[in-house]
Amino acid sequence: MITLLAILLAAYLAVCALLFVRQRSMLYFPQAYEGGTVLALAGGLRLGVTRFEQPGPGAVIYFGGNAEAVPDSLPELQAAFPAQSLYLMHYRGYGATPGTPTEAGLYADALALYDYVRARHPQVTLVGRSLGSGIATRLASERAVDRLLLVTPYDSMAGVAAHHYRWLPVGLLLRDRYDAARYAAQVNAPTTILAAERDEIIPRASSEALYRSFRPGLATFHLVPGASHNDISLRAVKLD
Repeated sequence: MITLLAILLAAYLAVCALLFVRQRSMLYFPQAYEGGTVLALAGGLRLGVTRFEQPGPGAVIYFGGNAEAVPDSLPELQAAFPAQSLYLMHYRGYGATPGTPTEAGLYADALALYDYVRARHPQVTLVGRSLGSGIATRLASERAVDRLLLVTPYDSMAGVAAHHYRWLPVGLLLRDRYDAARYAAQVNAPTTILAAERDEIIPRASSEALYRSFRPGLATFHLVPGASHNDISLRAVKLD
């Protein structure tokens, strides 16, 4: 019996070690896609962006999902924000942006892109979808934005991982935690949250926990009937 328990413990620890080593390959799924502009930003950053510019003070910065080719979202964003310029960020290792994705790296890119856009547009809306919702929430807690829209968001990546891997100590193993709930209380911008009724990736409880983390009255929560994680639409509610 002792030998069996030792074998089981060794196997469990091996799985934990494998998860620790491979966790970023399980979180990020870099997509190769053509097009976009490479911007030279502060600090020597080179950042790929899909953009659509037009006259006017308003701009939208979009942070997509972990396996998203963001140019595919451009038509939907144009329909949702017809009067605003659009900047869709390419994560490190995605599209035209070199490098490897990490939470620290993606957030540094988001800050630099915000500063670039804000210097050209006095009104900035942030849109974060799935993985990008954590980036957008943190950015809105540290920079002045006019509006925040979160699509299928989570309260923390650790909580989502714990939901899917209940038998593993993911809270101890996870490097990129994306603790959106920690930053939500510092957000001052009016916030809209869109959650999918049948989300198979982000538990509804995680989206609801994030909603409760905002100051009372600042955020509105919309549950989109029948929607799943990948087919929820930005046009599910009126945005303009």
